[in-house]
Amino acid sequence: MRTILVSTLFAVFASVKGTNFAYEDEVLTDADIGNFSAIAFGDVATAAPLEGCRASPGTAEWPLAREWAQLNSSLGGALIPAVPPASVCYDGPSKDQAACNILLFNATFNNYYINNPVNVFSEWPEGDTCHLRPASGENCTQGGFPTYVVNATSVKQIQMAVNFARNKNLRLVIKNTGHDLIGRSTGAGGLSIWTHWLKDFEFVPEYEVGEYSGAAARVGSGIESWEMFAHMTANNMTALVAGGYTVGAYGGWIQGGGHSALASKYGLGADQALSIQVVTADGRFVTADPTQNTDLFYALRGGGGGTYGVVTSLVIKTHPATTVLSSTIAYSVGGGFNVSVPGDLDKFWTGFDIYHAFGNKVVEQQGTACYVSRLTNTTYSFTTDIELPNVTEDFLAEFVRPFVEDLEAAGLNVTYDPPSPAGNWGAGAAGRGDTPGSTRFGSRLFPRENFADPGSELFNATQLAIRRSIEAGYTFHGIHMVPTEEVAGYPGNNAANPAFRETIMHADLFDFTVQRGLTPMAFTLAHDKLAAAMDGWRAVSPGAGAYFNEADLEEPNWQQAFFGTNYERLLDIKQERDPWGLFYAPVTVGSEEYTVVTEDGLPTQNGRLCRVGAEGQAKRR
Repeated sequence: MRTILVSTLFAVFASVKGTNFAYEDEVLTDADIGNFSAIAFGDVATAAPLEGCRASPGTAEWPLAREWAQLNSSLGGALIPAVPPASVCYDGPSKDQAACNILLFNATFNNYYINNPVNVFSEWPEGDTCHLRPASGENCTQGGFPTYVVNATSVKQIQMAVNFARNKNLRLVIKNTGHDLIGRSTGAGGLSIWTHWLKDFEFVPEYEVGEYSGAAARVGSGIESWEMFAHMTANNMTALVAGGYTVGAYGGWIQGGGHSALASKYGLGADQALSIQVVTADGRFVTADPTQNTDLFYALRGGGGGTYGVVTSLVIKTHPATTVLSSTIAYSVGGGFNVSVPGDLDKFWTGFDIYHAFGNKVVEQQGTACYVSRLTNTTYSFTTDIELPNVTEDFLAEFVRPFVEDLEAAGLNVTYDPPSPAGNWGAGAAGRGDTPGSTRFGSRLFPRENFADPGSELFNATQLAIRRSIEAGYTFHGIHMVPTEEVAGYPGNNAANPAFRETIMHADLFDFTVQRGLTPMAFTLAHDKLAAAMDGWRAVSPGAGAYFNEADLEEPNWQQAFFGTNYERLLDIKQERDPWGLFYAPVTVGSEEYTVVTEDGLPTQNGRLCRVGAEGQAKRR
């Protein structure tokens, strides 16, 4: 399917507020519904929560084959059986050795996985049920993958899918690119709405809404980050996108907050939206902006994806063309066949302190700094990219010089790459090469106060907590940023985690334990160890939070961690807009009313979705 590119070179004023993409002009009408009541609209005023367990294959409530056929006919043939991607490598009806060979040998060089309607990029939340390289005697099962996918290319199709799922008490899943890593883009027995091909684009040199007047762009929710850079170049402007090239920039990324290399200059992804087009739980297609449906406009900007509706497009702010230069600085101790001696380790951690003191200067320049620190049996290594917007190479080189000199004065052997365009701010590999993995991790939004006074008790305690987590064998990834409301500007007042406004560093702790084949006990023990390391971070940052889009599924007190003081307001909006509880995804607003009943007891999506208290219904199936 081709990406539809639309560019305009003329000013559009108030009329733009009512303009849709062509796929948004095709909406569901009463005539389309006819006598097919399964796709009729819902009525929020008379709605009641969907009780018990969602219908699933093999249950009496599951739609009949003729109903699925009628839905497919109404959708114009857009209903796809959700066949696990790797099933072509297993004995069975999907076996196709030629297709399997493509996956085995070519997937890292093409866009296969990102353009697959079923694939998600983390295997364990789905249930680890259909691996690309099967072990001897291993089978491929459906696991936590949905049962059907709607390949949505119009709002009308999305409305039909939403209505059918609600009226038939089905589990509904929303998937864009599948980059959510804890299971929000998949679900056993589900009907999935795939928004990946909603890629239209329009640059609007002059746009007005509320108090905003300036350049903007209308963007389809399926545009990937790498695709957006072509539009930036063609229109000599900058728009915020995720650093991961194939992340859907204007779906769950914005709805979860959305950080980028320009967070310290322009704020979060959630701060960019001026207008949002969305299909709500009753099947209606509405516009949310500063003047209408303001509750949805608030919630959809940072209040969590997969919760309030299916976003089809947005109008976002654009900014003057912005360059990002980066300088890579690294050091390590140890190596060879000998573990590092204590003196070397002391030097390593001294460099670590120097870096976190220097981070304050980076954000003062509206920059960011991404770094990774890890331990092997023989080596401690540290690598950082210092990134600044709209500076010259000479400026950046002079800016990092004192940092490099301080590291060298500490006795460290430093490697330094001169400034060059930032590797994470560009089209990259044109979306090629993403393949599923199986990593688990936790995250923390460390407050600025933790690093504001190098050498203080709080600074030292924070450094010690991070150090202990690395020494426990995990990989640490930190990104300096200060996406304050001041740099974000109008329209403000959104649901982004308040912890983002106080942070100086979003940090991840990665557990690369191979999840495949772990017993439930081993799986749980591995997570317990990770959670213990994360507890050290939480202890030095009480009341802070974690990043919704990069998180531990089992984050304690997740309502506070992901949403802070916004949670109660968001829950009110959720209950008012979706009284059925149709839109479910793990650890999203209102999700505590539901549970996924898995046979092995693990926190995956490989089980039936039930209201809390109705678990027995699933077990009696």
